[in-house]
Amino acid sequence: MSDWNIDQAEELYGVNRWGAGYFSIGDNGNIQIRPNHRLPDLAIDMQEVVEEIKSEGIELPAVIRFHDILRSQVEIINETFAQQIQDADYNGKYCGVFPIKVNQMREVVEEIMDAGEPYNYGLEAGSKPELMAVMAYNENPDALTILNGYKDKDYLTLALLGRQLRRKMIIVIEKYSELEMLIPLAKELGVEPMIGLRSKMMVKSAGKWAGSSGDRAKFGLSIAEILNVVERLRQEDMLHCAKLLHFHIGSQLSDIRKIKEAVSEGARLYAKLIQEGVPLEYLDIGGGLGIDYDGTSTTSDSSRNYSTEEYVADVVWGVKQVCDLEKVPHPNLVSESGRAMTAHHSCVVTNIVGEIKPASTNFDVSPSEDEHILVKNMRELHQSGEQFHPQERYNDAAGYKQNAYEAFKLGILSLQEMAKLDTMYWQILADIHQSLDKDAYVIQELEELEDMLASQYLCNFSIFQSAADTWAIGQVLPIVPISRLNEKPEVRCSIADITCDSDGKLGKYIEGTEISDNIPMHSLRKGEDYHVGLFLTGAYQDVMGDMHNLFGRLTEVHVYCHDDERGDFYIEEVVPGTSAEKVLQTMQYNTEYMAKAVKKQIDRQVRNGGLAPRAGVRWTNFYEKCLAGSTYLSVE
Repeated sequence: MSDWNIDQAEELYGVNRWGAGYFSIGDNGNIQIRPNHRLPDLAIDMQEVVEEIKSEGIELPAVIRFHDILRSQVEIINETFAQQIQDADYNGKYCGVFPIKVNQMREVVEEIMDAGEPYNYGLEAGSKPELMAVMAYNENPDALTILNGYKDKDYLTLALLGRQLRRKMIIVIEKYSELEMLIPLAKELGVEPMIGLRSKMMVKSAGKWAGSSGDRAKFGLSIAEILNVVERLRQEDMLHCAKLLHFHIGSQLSDIRKIKEAVSEGARLYAKLIQEGVPLEYLDIGGGLGIDYDGTSTTSDSSRNYSTEEYVADVVWGVKQVCDLEKVPHPNLVSESGRAMTAHHSCVVTNIVGEIKPASTNFDVSPSEDEHILVKNMRELHQSGEQFHPQERYNDAAGYKQNAYEAFKLGILSLQEMAKLDTMYWQILADIHQSLDKDAYVIQELEELEDMLASQYLCNFSIFQSAADTWAIGQVLPIVPISRLNEKPEVRCSIADITCDSDGKLGKYIEGTEISDNIPMHSLRKGEDYHVGLFLTGAYQDVMGDMHNLFGRLTEVHVYCHDDERGDFYIEEVVPGTSAEKVLQTMQYNTEYMAKAVKKQIDRQVRNGGLAPRAGVRWTNFYEKCLAGSTYLSVE
């Protein structure tokens, strides 16, 4: 371990770069969490959390939620806006909302609402079920509820019920036909709605979510349509109901310049509408506040080239400048930052259950009589050591391997000969790789050796359930061992999950300031667990997972910091993961029938003498135990 230190581990895994002050590597080589931004000296050892989880009989994999991080993020966004508003002598307020589509878990919403209570922090819904949830959980009469998404009569009626309950519930008009439904409904029910207008932005975003803006955007009204809405509201004597202008140019905005452009355009449209006599009170800048997944602070899709402070300052000062030039009042500012609120608070911790090596290298390759010339040639190359240039040796080995493959297809090589040749081939590649210096990597074929020789670490979780975006859109998420970071990681590997699917693997890894196809990790020790964490999973990953291969939701462990507790933390709640029975029932299997059917088959074997009665009872109980148990691998 003398040639490895914590600084090198940090350089490799970039924990400080993507950790946003919450995650770091401790001197003992374990991941540490500082979840409360007001108590920077209070640190939780991740390995201690895992040990306590296991001591409570909770099996991995598990989602670990650090609820203090949620609270910290809510406090930071609200207090940063408040400070910038004060510094800019801005006349409006900040009225933020959390879009629950980012993470609809009840515990997350409750924590955010509790933390946001002093700031009148509200919620945003984009569907009928989400609206039903926010109506129940946003009881603060001074907090906004923003209603986005396409709406039917029931959606609008629920919103008007919210107004009857004296909530600041703003119905954002996405298309003109929604206004046509809303006006007669509001008059019929005798309820005065609060109305928002969503603008289709001319500024074009970039990256994975560029389609959220521009003329082809899915949501929003063109300027002509906005003016038609305004005119219709005038005709109905309802113009005073128009309270908010909303725009949104995309999620995970990586370039601050695009944000500045959007703010400038949105503020100008707000000012022009005020001058047209529309009594708007709020300007909703939408979501998009990104996080630095890969720690590079760049404009890559998985990063951002700005801080939260810079983002807030550009919004406040940008809107103020336009409004002052147009001589209109400063609006109250609304943002719908969800990813930045939730991503850091949640991580998936799991165990490595096995290693898949690229090929066996321990088959007996000793010479035999009358072996084929291809085997002899490979043996000579295998024994040649450093007599040949690495490039030449690599090319010869690849040529012999290809010739052997063709010969085997024609029945020329025996199984034994093919096994010897294949074993020597992989031993040669390993020898070449071990002998290479960095200068040799300029040769393209030799660069590929890293990937060819990388192991696969089999990880006890499902990509499709716990990290859907890595598969669906190529999102990069940090994956780091939670301990042994004071040891040099000497095994290059990729992470594969336990699903029966070739796509069930992580394809991109953060290595330093680069994105790699695999990453160094530590060698597995017999009889010792090796745990890895998949971090920044609190936004979308928590709620987007599917049940591919019938793997269900993970067990959740809710952790709070407390300086009077051992390790400065305590586990407040454990939410059991989805059992095999529940997953099967979701897919419309009758598990009661299944248990009876299997018992009937076992009983038949008992009657026929194929099973002893006691054994039959044990098998029946075991099947029922598996139905009630986890869908993931149980590691004894």
